[in-house]
Amino acid sequence: MTDRTTTPAPLAPGSVIGIMGGGQLGRMAAIAAARMGYKVHVYAPEAESPAAEVADAWTRAAWDDAAALDAFAAAVDVVTFEFENVPAASVAGLAAKRPVRPAWTVLETTQDRLSEKDFVNRLGIGTAPYARVDDVDGLVAAIERLGRPAILKTRTLGYDGKGQARIPAEGDIRVAAEAAFATIGSRPAILEGMVDFGCEISVIVARTPAGEVRCFEPAENEHRNGILHLSRVPARVPAAIAAEAERIALALAEAFGLEGLLAVEMFVTRDGRVLVNEMAPRPHNSGHWSFDAAATSQFEQFIRAVADLPLGDPARLVDAEMENLLGDDVDRWRDILAEPRAKLHLYGKSEAKPGRKMGHVTRLGTARSNS
Repeated sequence: MTDRTTTPAPLAPGSVIGIMGGGQLGRMAAIAAARMGYKVHVYAPEAESPAAEVADAWTRAAWDDAAALDAFAAAVDVVTFEFENVPAASVAGLAAKRPVRPAWTVLETTQDRLSEKDFVNRLGIGTAPYARVDDVDGLVAAIERLGRPAILKTRTLGYDGKGQARIPAEGDIRVAAEAAFATIGSRPAILEGMVDFGCEISVIVARTPAGEVRCFEPAENEHRNGILHLSRVPARVPAAIAAEAERIALALAEAFGLEGLLAVEMFVTRDGRVLVNEMAPRPHNSGHWSFDAAATSQFEQFIRAVADLPLGDPARLVDAEMENLLGDDVDRWRDILAEPRAKLHLYGKSEAKPGRKMGHVTRLGTARSNS
C-alpha cells in the first residue's frame, strides 16, 4: 500500500477506498467502485449496514474509537464519507494519515446550517433570510426581525425533516418560541424565513484533486413531510434558471476546493431567483436517477473524483423520474418489477419503518432531445 499523504496521484484499480458510513449511499458507491476494480472498506457503528453487505471489509466501531480509526486508516488508500453526520473531528484525525476527500473542513462547514449559510452568503450567493438562535430570548428577537411564519432548525444533525419546528403566523410570539425551542430539544439553532418558491431543484457537482469539474443537470424535487418523494429530469425550469443553478454549484465547489461530490439543494423563487437551501458533500438522494439514466452515474462520478480519475460524462440519456420507497412502499416491489421501464433498487434493510428509505425506483421516459 503506497503512502499518498503528500503527493496526489490517480488511485490505481485494486486500491482500497475507505467509506465512513454504512448506509445506502455507501452501498451504491461500493457497487460502482467494484465495477471499476476497487475494493471498499466500510467504517460504520450500526448493527445493520447496507453498504457493508456489498463491501470487501467492515470496521464496526464507534466514531470516536481511536484504535479502530487508526486500524481503518492503515487498511485503506483514501478516505471518504457517505453522509455528513460523521464527526468532523474523527475525519480530521484520519486526514493526518490518509487523503480524505472531500476535506474534513468541507464536512465541518456543511454539518452546521449556520456555518453553511454564512459560507454561501460570503460568496455573494443568496439563501433564505436567517438568524442564529441560542435561546428563547434570541428566538423571539429573530422572529421579530424575520417575521412569521418561519422555520426553526437545529444547527446540526437534522435531515429528512428532523430537528425542525414551524413558527406559526398567528398567536403569541413568546409562547410560539418556547414551544418551538422545546420541540428541537433546546439546542443551538437557526431560524429561517419563509421563501416564496415555485419549485425546488438540486445540482450535483464533481471535482477532482487535479481540478477537473463537471456537474449533472438540475433535478426537480418534490418533498413530502420533509423527505424527498420524487426527483425528475429534466427539471421544468427555464434554461436560464438551470444555467444559474449550475453556475452556483460550480462556484461552491471551487470555493471549497472540493475533492469529491457536492449536492446543492436550491429554491427557485416565483420572481426568478435561485437561492441555496442546503448542501451535502456526498452522493445525494436527488441524483439517484443517474444510476439508470445518465452516461455516468453520480456514484461512479463520486468514485472517479475520490480516486482522482478523469471524470465521466454526466449527460442524461433519457428523461427519468425517481421515486423514493419509504417504509411499507417497499411492499410494492412485485408491481414495480412488472413495469417495463422501471428500475428497482432495494437497499437490503431488514425492517420497514415509516419514513425509512427502503429503496427507490427510477422510471425511464423518452430519449433526451438534442434541441
